[in-house]
Amino acid sequence: MSSSPVLPLLKRVPPGAWVAAAWYAGMVLTLLTRVRLPGEQQASVLPGVLFYRWDGLLTHLLSTGLLMAGCLWLTRRPLGAMAVLLAASALATMPLGVTEIPLAQFLAVDLALYFTAAARPLRTGVLALVMSVVVLVAFVSSRAFMGWPAGTSAEVAVALTAVVAWLVGRSVNESRRHDADLTARATDRALVAERLRIAREMHDVVAHSVGIIALQAGAAARVVHTQPEAAREAMSAVETAGRETLSGLRRMLGALRETGPGQEPSGREDAPLRPAESLADIDRLARATTAAGVRVDVEWRGERRPLAPELELSAFRIVQESVTNVVRHAETAACRVRVTYGHEELTVDITDRGRGTGRGTSPGFGLVGMRERVALLHGEFAAAPAPGGGFRVTARLPVPVHEPVREAIPGPPPERGPEPVREAAI
Repeated sequence: MSSSPVLPLLKRVPPGAWVAAAWYAGMVLTLLTRVRLPGEQQASVLPGVLFYRWDGLLTHLLSTGLLMAGCLWLTRRPLGAMAVLLAASALATMPLGVTEIPLAQFLAVDLALYFTAAARPLRTGVLALVMSVVVLVAFVSSRAFMGWPAGTSAEVAVALTAVVAWLVGRSVNESRRHDADLTARATDRALVAERLRIAREMHDVVAHSVGIIALQAGAAARVVHTQPEAAREAMSAVETAGRETLSGLRRMLGALRETGPGQEPSGREDAPLRPAESLADIDRLARATTAAGVRVDVEWRGERRPLAPELELSAFRIVQESVTNVVRHAETAACRVRVTYGHEELTVDITDRGRGTGRGTSPGFGLVGMRERVALLHGEFAAAPAPGGGFRVTARLPVPVHEPVREAIPGPPPERGPEPVREAAI
């Protein structure tokens, strides 16, 4: 049988129970100092005249009853509870025959001060501290005014314990507020990061497919009367691109609708979701773009090997977005994609010889999304016009030294869906 941790069990004990325990501990200490213990010639403190008399015992019972009431009110009405606890401490001092409120009778008040300062606003904690100090000062002052002996020095020490208890409580209060603020900020940052991730995925999935659809649809419209078969193939490519876009959107929505254990799903999850794209999908991307009218030459350098999923997905998205920009803005019929596997980094390089000028100045989010992806992986990103004309995008992504080993699937990568293969662009 496994035992429960002690600390969580103690956290479930209410503050009033701790205050009551401190009160009874103080009573036991008071009793022990007034009896002769083994090894002592006499008691440390002589008991007062009323200590063992019926009226003294009745005073102890009344003070204990007041304290129990204060413990019950501590979490609901802290200032009222503090007033009752202070009254109990002063009342319990009377049968002792002492000149001040001893620390043993003030332990419960100190602990209540701690809980009040730790859990309540600053104003409530300060009022509770002022009440405690005022009661101590009033007790000593009243005895001095009546001409009775007053233990002023001892009472100053008791007041200092009250101040220390309040300071410790305020420190705990500030620490909790700081932790809550850090948690809220971390939650906000996580939400913003997730929104940006979804925005990048949505942009990358939709932008490329819509560009391919627009090119194929335009080609089909131009040759629908003169080349019906070519127009049919173009519309088939439009259908394929549309299905792939829907599949990608369904995958993202499925990830957003994932629920934790014991929660009901928010909708139907019976639609098959394809895995996230990887570098193996670049060849499929090149074939689809070539079929749309822009030839994509893919060059692989280095030893091809499986990398971390987030690294492969980011590299694929960078290639996809760059090729999409070539299709939409470059005004060229070809581009080149070079993927270089290094020992410490993966480099993707996309170049074209087009004449389009909208990629570096357009208000879209393509380059921003690529730059964010590379920054998240602590890589380097560059996108600028090439010296000899055209445009060049380069991303260097660091490869962790200890890459997770994944079994490579032999043969060509599986196709994501039906895709017409053409020998030439329309």
